[in-house]
Parts: sequence; C-alpha cells; structure tokens
Amino acid sequence: MPRLLVTLLSILVLAGCASLGQQEPLRVDLAGLDPMPSEGMEMRFAVKLRVLNPNDRAVGYDGVALNLEVNGQPLAYGVSDERGEVPRFGETVISVPVTISAFSMFRQAWGLSSKAPRQSLPYRLSGKLGGGPFGVERFNAEGELSLPPLVR
Repeated sequence: MPRLLVTLLSILVLAGCASLGQQEPLRVDLAGLDPMPSEGMEMRFAVKLRVLNPNDRAVGYDGVALNLEVNGQPLAYGVSDERGEVPRFGETVISVPVTISAFSMFRQAWGLSSKAPRQSLPYRLSGKLGGGPFGVERFNAEGELSLPPLVR
C-alpha cells in the first residue's frame, strides 16, 4: 500500500510539472507617448505599452517598471503600480508614467545636432512586469521612432 501511494504521488507531481510547460515570452511593443504635466526641468510622458500574450493561460501582473533608450542613450524611466491581467491569446495596453530629465534631453539634443538629419531614431525599451504567479516577467523591445519632416 505505501509503495502504491508513493507511486501515485510521484505521477501526480510529474503531471503537475508537465502541465506548467514552457511558456512563450510576452511580446511588448511601444504603442504611444502622451504628454503629461511636468515640473521644473523635466518632461513627463505616459508611455503606452501593448502587451501580447501568445500563451494559453492568462498572465497576471502587479507593477511595471521600464527604461527607454533612444539613439543608444538613456532617455526616460518610469514605474507604475498598475495591476491587471493579460488574457490568454490576448493583449492589453498598460500606461506607465515616465520622466525625462533635463540632462537626458540635453544629451539627446547634442547627439542629434552632431549627426546628419534623420527621419527616424532607434529605440530600445526594457523593463519588467512584476508580481505574476511565476514572479517577474522581463521584456525587451526595439524599433524606430519616426520624426516629423524637417521644414526648409
């Protein structure tokens, strides 16, 4: 009887581990930047992140942190205590307030002035969604920010 009980428990544990399976990473894209009221020598924006879940189980989150680099230089950082859930095979948009310091603005302006005019700038977004059932879910995204045409 004890041997049968141990065997059944072992099978249940293995089945439970197998049901967790490998989860595909979430896809996070920059969906928008909306201006927010600023103070002093800083600018504030609401960064909108579109989070896509390619898995067959919902992913919960409790808190978001992100860093935004533009043209290879740090530009903005932000955190939010927003909580929610990305549905299975679904998507959601999360808004994160970010701050751009005067020094970061100066560094970007200096970098742009020393190069030939461009129509777009490369960006890199990195961060994490916190507090889900499997801990922190890290993300990275890259793309191009389109610039308005120069007036001549």
